[in-house]
Amino acid sequence: MEKYPKIQSIYKRDQNTHKFLLGQYTCDEFRYLRNNQWSFTEKVDGTNVRVDWNHETQKVKLGGRTDNAQMPVYLMERLQELFPVGKFISLYPDIPMTLYGEGYGAKIQKGGGNYKADGVDFVLFDVLIDGWWLERKNILDIAKKLEIEVVPVVDEGPLCDAVELVKNMVGSRWGDFTAEGLVCKPLVGLKNRKGERVITKLKTRDF
Repeated sequence: MEKYPKIQSIYKRDQNTHKFLLGQYTCDEFRYLRNNQWSFTEKVDGTNVRVDWNHETQKVKLGGRTDNAQMPVYLMERLQELFPVGKFISLYPDIPMTLYGEGYGAKIQKGGGNYKADGVDFVLFDVLIDGWWLERKNILDIAKKLEIEVVPVVDEGPLCDAVELVKNMVGSRWGDFTAEGLVCKPLVGLKNRKGERVITKLKTRDF
């Protein structure tokens, strides 16, 4: 399974306080594209999950962000309920894919119970098929067919809008508490000169 790429923070940090240095972008791409239209999705405070469907071997592999990541038994059990092999065989018999999402809920991270007090669940945020990162509309289509959640879009706009939302502690779509932050992607998927995706994140605690 391909590991989900590390998401770079939007701004550089003060070495003493570790808070953002506003306006000091971590890469030229963010600075150049700051006034373009971006999509802001809620960043969920949980644990990274990968679901890999191999259509040739007809196997579903479940894992964390890395191959050595440990996953709680109760989360693994929930993932096995959500992603039985038969579902993929029926829906995508000829299409391999890797789903990337967040496992969240009670006992996952300090505030996990805010999202779901009586158990754990999975929310999808990206899908990779044959080296292609899918557009939002296609991610929604797959999620609908697999009967799983997708991270909500909070807003769209230039990067400064995302900064203001997080600085003002935007509320979570899961309930009456502050969202962990936002993940921002250009409305048109882009890569830099190294072939890495242009994607960034902001957390409430960074301000």
